[in-house]
Amino acid sequence: MILQQAEAADASSVVGRFLVEYVGLSPAFADPIGYAAQGIVVFVVLYIVGKVAVLPLADRAMDRQGLDHHARNPLQKVALAVVIFVALAVGFGAAGRGSLLTSLATIAAAATLAIGLALQDVLKNFVAGVFIFAENPFRIGDWIEWDDNAGVVEDISLRVTRVRSFDNELLTVPNSQLTDNVLTNPVDADKLRVKFVFGIGYDDDIERATDVILEEATAHDDIMDDPAPSVRLTELGDSSVGLQSRIWIAEPSRADFVSIRGEYVTAVKRRFDEEGIDIPYPHRTLTGGIEFADGPVAADAGGETAAAED
Repeated sequence: MILQQAEAADASSVVGRFLVEYVGLSPAFADPIGYAAQGIVVFVVLYIVGKVAVLPLADRAMDRQGLDHHARNPLQKVALAVVIFVALAVGFGAAGRGSLLTSLATIAAAATLAIGLALQDVLKNFVAGVFIFAENPFRIGDWIEWDDNAGVVEDISLRVTRVRSFDNELLTVPNSQLTDNVLTNPVDADKLRVKFVFGIGYDDDIERATDVILEEATAHDDIMDDPAPSVRLTELGDSSVGLQSRIWIAEPSRADFVSIRGEYVTAVKRRFDEEGIDIPYPHRTLTGGIEFADGPVAADAGGETAAAED
């Protein structure tokens, strides 16, 4: 018994001392087994704690930020990876492998530098994705416009954003393109102003045309009364006078924008036809005449023509 206690004292781990004293293993075997058991137990405990406590806290933080399901998925994966990494690091320490962990950290730092130089664009898009999640300039389902492109956002990840164009094409856009350039989100607010220029003839009654445009805006159920529709004379073109109509629609979407504007413009055109208000189109008038020469030149020309016919 005294010998077993002495051997247990030689074992450096708690589990190793237990194995030596109560199981009878040699310290040479008990210590590695004890450290391995300690590392596994610590890893499992920390992993469970992370899954039960840390990840729900991260979910609640994302709820407070208003992130939707698709936006939360990559962040949840990152949080889980952090939990696993911390559990592994502490588990290695409990297993007496601190030096191995230090070596792994050094190797990881060197690998990170090399990968960072090789994947600068990927990292740039990743950072841009983080800014998109943090600043929330658009959400899934929003209609956005950038450069010469437009579409509805279908998915947002940390590297790319997938946008469905209005021709039903799927655009996979690197996140850096959406953060480095001007991006328009017409549906970010609860209402959207729509502008359209109606051209009328110079001889038409401007006040009557203005009344018609306002009447049709007021009659449309989906055009807001507050802010009220307005009309301004904005253009004096070559062949028409431009009256710009400004209307507001609530809860805008791309479909609402196209549908309401089309119905409104059609109604105004129909009323213009009924009221006899012209919508002119550009035209050109050719002036001048044809002159006939008299005298010897004409006679010579006539002789040459007759000779050619012979």
